[in-house]
Amino acid sequence: MASVRVAVRVRPLNKREKQLSSKTIIYIKGNTTSIFKPPPNGIRGDGLKDKGKTFSYDFSYDSANRGSPTFASQETIFQDLGSDVLKAAFEGFNACVFAYGQTGSGKSYTMMGHTEEKGLIPRICEDLFNEILKRTKSGAVSFHTEVSYLEIYNEHVLDLLKKRATPTESGGLRVREHPRDGPYVANLSKHLVHHHSEVEELIILGNANRTTASTGMNDVSSRSHAIFTICFTQAWLDGELPCETQSKIHLVDLAGSERADATQATGTWLKEGANINKSLVTLGSVISALADLNVGGQTTKKKQLFIPYRDSVLTWLLKDSLGGNSKTTMIATISPADVNYGETLSTLRYASRAKNIVNSPTVNEDDSIRVIRELQGEITRLRSLLEEAKQVSHGEPSSSMRMQEEQLHQNEAKVSCLLLDEEQ
Repeated sequence: MASVRVAVRVRPLNKREKQLSSKTIIYIKGNTTSIFKPPPNGIRGDGLKDKGKTFSYDFSYDSANRGSPTFASQETIFQDLGSDVLKAAFEGFNACVFAYGQTGSGKSYTMMGHTEEKGLIPRICEDLFNEILKRTKSGAVSFHTEVSYLEIYNEHVLDLLKKRATPTESGGLRVREHPRDGPYVANLSKHLVHHHSEVEELIILGNANRTTASTGMNDVSSRSHAIFTICFTQAWLDGELPCETQSKIHLVDLAGSERADATQATGTWLKEGANINKSLVTLGSVISALADLNVGGQTTKKKQLFIPYRDSVLTWLLKDSLGGNSKTTMIATISPADVNYGETLSTLRYASRAKNIVNSPTVNEDDSIRVIRELQGEITRLRSLLEEAKQVSHGEPSSSMRMQEEQLHQNEAKVSCLLLDEEQ
């Protein structure tokens, strides 16, 4: 069992907020984030501190002022969050990082960044291949890595790594659900990669195909949710036993929640915004339901609580990452400005709720390999018990010894059969 890790990151005031003479209402201290309600118009003085709300998270990052000694850079974010994603992947677990917040709050900067200041996605990919290079030098381990990149635009799934028609002309790909592996996108292209440079090229291609637009709140607003996935397989020999683990790393850049009056959206943009908000409301409902499921113990009533994963394509695809088989991190990005008080407070509350989500990550290995390893451990234990019993009984087998010998032979036969199946 593992709780979802939650981090909050506050960005600097942007051009629009400075033009509106916005005041800073967010303060970071240690792992806590405090927000203070601005005083009503016309009231002077410091009326903020009486109405402050403070939230505690796994990480609180102050990226508002580069001159501050507590400034959190892109490298800091990666060292705290991205390195653990790679650690989980090499241990055979699934991992997920998703950025959540209002439009223009810094989600894409945190996840993707730009050439001079790379975000989590390019840094994770770079360090993944650096580690693969180190581990393959011994020749004991082999790796197979595939990537895919999709966007969810107006509730349609589109492949960002394929040449396609404009989003409005495309019906999108279908989401299916495998009984063991969970939700997946049928016919989504997967690209085998051997070097970091190949991943970089695919990221550039995908970003160029992603749907963006200029709005009243963000010059380059993401109009879709984007999920970059790395499927990562390791294979090695443990003695004569072949071993293999497969990990999925989902790196998610969500479109931001937005108000039509603030973004000045009309026509197609208004429809886009409505679909974005719909999927984010569903995400909020899933977060709340999962949090309720794990607060105060699982009573019979709570066990029957409905989780609305299928109410949106986004939450369906993130089903395993939220409450399932994954080590998941949520990064809530927020504005420091008083003009965004309502949206920022809502983001902080959802982030606080997400801390109560408990996932069940497991090592993703072949079932037969796991059974073989468990049987071999049992064989070793039975041999040890038999050896001790023979010394005590001076070679005269008791009924319990005969039962242990029979169990030992059965386990050895099972291992032989499973190994034969693996070879075939």
